[in-house]
Amino acid sequence: MKSGRIAGRGDGWRRLAAPFRYVLTALVFNAVVFSVIAASAASAAENGPVRILALGDSLVAGHGLPAGQGFVPQLEAALAKLGVRAKVQQGGVSGDTSAGGLARLAWALEAKPVVAIVELGANDGLRGLDPAQTKANLDAILRKLKAAKVPVLLAGMLAPPNLGREYGEEFNAIYPALAKAHGAMLYPFFLDGVAAEPKLNQHDGIHPNAAGVEIIAARIAPHVKRLIAKARKGE
Repeated sequence: MKSGRIAGRGDGWRRLAAPFRYVLTALVFNAVVFSVIAASAASAAENGPVRILALGDSLVAGHGLPAGQGFVPQLEAALAKLGVRAKVQQGGVSGDTSAGGLARLAWALEAKPVVAIVELGANDGLRGLDPAQTKANLDAILRKLKAAKVPVLLAGMLAPPNLGREYGEEFNAIYPALAKAHGAMLYPFFLDGVAAEPKLNQHDGIHPNAAGVEIIAARIAPHVKRLIAKARKGE
């Protein structure tokens, strides 16, 4: 009798415990499935095309160029040659100033870029705008990108020589100063190797032609690749 009562009591506990075992098994199974899905998503993000925001003006927008020959597609092609699969977000607007770039940055960030190229200020210089205001706008852009944890390659610009030495010195100093202040990578002059070269520019003498853009993309691509590597390391 005594042993029977113990056996019966044990059976009762086993019956009570059975549903909990099912729940525990289900929880473990779900945890494993979630881990596999998360790992797959992380692997896809790591191995998929890198999302790059190119925030700029007509030099990024591809003013005067046929589709496929502007900065965005040519940068993708240049990065591909370096072994980097990238999807460059077209964030260039012709005629845009640094103030315009700042105004639409929140919209541009909705695509969740991994890194960003900031090419703004050329139109500020062409219009002779106050360099202090240009610097303030670019500073705000860099602050917002830092807050969004998006590493930046800041592409510098040079003031038109007809605006005088004093203006030029103040304007040209904007980019290295901001890159240093924010720990951003600096590409000193976006039009390096192309500016003032007639065969590499359109008839206006300001906007690069397809051959000029190809040079720009090829020169800036290694810097973008290094920026992507830093972003993946969380630097």
